[in-house]
Amino acid sequence: MAHLVALDLPGGPHFVRGLTEAWEAGHAVAPLDRRLARPARERLLEALRPAGVVTVDGWEPRPGGLDVEPGDALVVATSGSTGEPKGAVLTHAAVAASARATTARLGVDPDRHRWLACLPLNHVGGLSVVTRALLTGTPLDVMDGFDPTRVSAAAGPEVLVSLVAAALARVDGAGFRTILLGGAAPPSELPANVVTTYGMTETGSGVVYDGLPLDGAEVSLSARSEVLLRGPMLLRAYRDGTVPLDAEGWFRTGDGGYFDGDGRLHVHGRLSDLIITGGENVWPEPVERILRQHRSVGDVAVSSRSDPEWGERVLACVVPAPHEAPPQLEELRALVRDHLAGYAAPRELILVPVLPRTSNGKLQRDVLRRRISPPEDH
Repeated sequence: MAHLVALDLPGGPHFVRGLTEAWEAGHAVAPLDRRLARPARERLLEALRPAGVVTVDGWEPRPGGLDVEPGDALVVATSGSTGEPKGAVLTHAAVAASARATTARLGVDPDRHRWLACLPLNHVGGLSVVTRALLTGTPLDVMDGFDPTRVSAAAGPEVLVSLVAAALARVDGAGFRTILLGGAAPPSELPANVVTTYGMTETGSGVVYDGLPLDGAEVSLSARSEVLLRGPMLLRAYRDGTVPLDAEGWFRTGDGGYFDGDGRLHVHGRLSDLIITGGENVWPEPVERILRQHRSVGDVAVSSRSDPEWGERVLACVVPAPHEAPPQLEELRALVRDHLAGYAAPRELILVPVLPRTSNGKLQRDVLRRRISPPEDH
């Protein structure tokens, strides 16, 4: 009988050994976020229902564990950017398909190259580096947490690494052979060795590189421009048994996007994040990219509030840059008008000390909306 084994282990040899031993015994693995407080850890374990947890102190059995299907390899908790996380079940075949496709697209040679894993291993962006290296026989270094100094020092012309935008901004990435960048919208200017990726937990890692799908992956758009994905890398089901694929195998991402003239996919963001103000569509991420150009903006998120005249009004939540005076609304409006359009300019500015983000830097827009909503909107 195949069980689900939760790994509560630090990054490095302990984690890799725990993963390989569970796989060799025919079990699936669920990596845990070791930073979770005890109540959050318990809620996650109740949702995933493993047979037990492997810690540095040994095996902790758990009652009520739910078996997995033969061939299941991983159960990865979604990032939780829109609510409580749930487990995506990835089969060995899916994990292998992802490893092969990425290796082929990047031209990775196990005899000459090596992977560096430095992102949280409970997220698919970090975990897939480990599984990709193991399945292709590529040398691998696994760090226990992200340390900008150590990551920069590990760079070399033979080293590939996966990062998120917040991590890229803190390291000297020039020395790496390739940097896979995912997890959130990329900055407007990128080094030549960066490959942007689009994917999610349900796709087992990125499946679109620099706007083009990996071999075996397919991308389509629905009538309302929702991005649809299909391919052998996708999840089998969620841990609760629900299957988010339609009869033809397409996964609805909830993201809006378009294809440019070269057939490359561009993703606007979550369809649920689209702001309609005065009948005009405003996507938050392009506005955020412009606002980040202001020297007084340290971090920014664009959201909305209901408005009796415009339907919705664009709202900018700004973390002021250190050692700078807070920006003024009219300055931000003028910046957006000069680069986008007047209707995309924020009509309200809220200064905040920090923005809610997941551990891999993804903005938690639902959490932000709840924080900024006036009491009568709750």
